[in-house]
Amino acid sequence: MKQVLPLAAALLLSLAGSVLSQETLKPLRAGIVGLDTSHVPAFTKLFNNPKADGDLAGIKVVAGYPGGTDMPASKDRVAKFTEQVRGMGVEIVDSISKLLEKVDVVMIESVDGRIHLKEAREVFQSGKLVYIDKPIAGTLPETIALFELAKKHHVKTWSSSSSRFGADLLALKGNEKIGDILGVTTWGPCSYQSGTPDLFFYAIHGVESLFTLMGTGCETVSRSKGPITDQVTGVWKDGRIGTYRGIVRGKSEFGAMVYGSKGVRQGAKTISYEALCRQIGKFFRTGEPPVSEAETIEIFTFMEAADESIRQGGKPVALDDVLAKAKQEAAKIVP
Repeated sequence: MKQVLPLAAALLLSLAGSVLSQETLKPLRAGIVGLDTSHVPAFTKLFNNPKADGDLAGIKVVAGYPGGTDMPASKDRVAKFTEQVRGMGVEIVDSISKLLEKVDVVMIESVDGRIHLKEAREVFQSGKLVYIDKPIAGTLPETIALFELAKKHHVKTWSSSSSRFGADLLALKGNEKIGDILGVTTWGPCSYQSGTPDLFFYAIHGVESLFTLMGTGCETVSRSKGPITDQVTGVWKDGRIGTYRGIVRGKSEFGAMVYGSKGVRQGAKTISYEALCRQIGKFFRTGEPPVSEAETIEIFTFMEAADESIRQGGKPVALDDVLAKAKQEAAKIVP
């Protein structure tokens, strides 16, 4: 008994310290720019849950700016999602400037990536941390310009698909039964939106999964696009090959096949909003993005190079060439 009591006391102190740390977290007021995606009510529900714990705790969505564009995915849904979050107690404001007066941190959720640069430019001027939902921007030059603007205003920002943080995808990394990852094929639903590069809109989920498993270092990209399948193949600098298979028609689901030095495994069917929001919450607390600028830019270079490959009849396209051209265009956006 004499040995048990000190152990019990230590456990109680540990639990008390955990509760205290949760209770003493500085409350953060979050604002959402762009109320035209299902991510908005889903993320709001996660952060505003009174039982939210860990990296979700102490962060509350308090204000939202509807925004919206002429893109069908935006204009046809903004009213519905705006009313949903209004019903969840979120104050709806009519400008980004008014939203910035009421919040500490920002999530740009606009489904149309073509306006992200404009929205981010205004938010960056406030100096507030901002997470930008996929796609980070409407073009590769705008993606580069956005990061340059963030640095100019000394603001940390990042972007990611929720596919990156799915538990079964992460289980494929560092898996002893797989060994070293020698190649990957990912797949998922593939639909397009006029006005943006083909893969930016929905295929980005599968492309992000590909890079999560393969890492950076892709050198060339070739693409074959058809009415049933949209297939993009990248060759990495160490000779490994990674492929994204977009499901244009037919049964649509997410997944990945990993080819390793010890074994082959399939997985990555789930996309987790909660896992993504926990990363967003952690970023708002620490100011440290979980995905680097360099990786994000390479992902968007990969997708832009895929479009260029189609323009060249499916020929392999060097990412360095695409990136160099994009940097020249980005310099015109951010002098």
